Amino acid sequence: MVETVSRRKHAKPVHFMRGAACLALMLTCSAPAFADGTVNTGYFGGVAIGGYDTVAYFLDNKAVKGSEKYSYEWLGTPWYFASEAHRELFKANPAKYAPQYGGYCAAEVAATGSVTVNIDPEAFAIVDGKLYITYDKVHTQDFAAHVDTAGPKADANWPKKQAELAQNNYR
Repeated sequence: MVETVSRRKHAKPVHFMRGAACLALMLTCSAPAFADGTVNTGYFGGVAIGGYDTVAYFLDNKAVKGSEKYSYEWLGTPWYFASEAHRELFKANPAKYAPQYGGYCAAEVAATGSVTVNIDPEAFAIVDGKLYITYDKVHTQDFAAHVDTAGPKADANWPKKQAELAQNNYR
């Protein structure tokens, strides 16, 4: 079952004070889709991308499970890598390798402005040098095929969701 943060029992209803919401949106609208500190660690494990090596998506063009042995903490979250070399590449330029929208399902951010926490690390696409992960391969293919329209929708939806996640202190 696909579950979104807005439907989870412990997620607070979204009630922003006007000034705080405007400030949060102004601060995040011009930021890249990842540079906010919001990282999806899933429901279990507390590690980015379910422990998969984000550099491997770019260099090996496949999902590769990382190892705690080659971990690095970025944005308050551990990231696992398959090798020391991959960890060093990430350390040198994390924003280059980090998935868009904090590693939440790109298709869900585009379609509804919500986030799906349960992603499939093997359901990914790299388009124009950006990593997108979704909750299944069908949605990845659809997102990648329509990235010219889905990407701007996700970019427009992300600041509001990002502010909501920050307000709820959710990772």
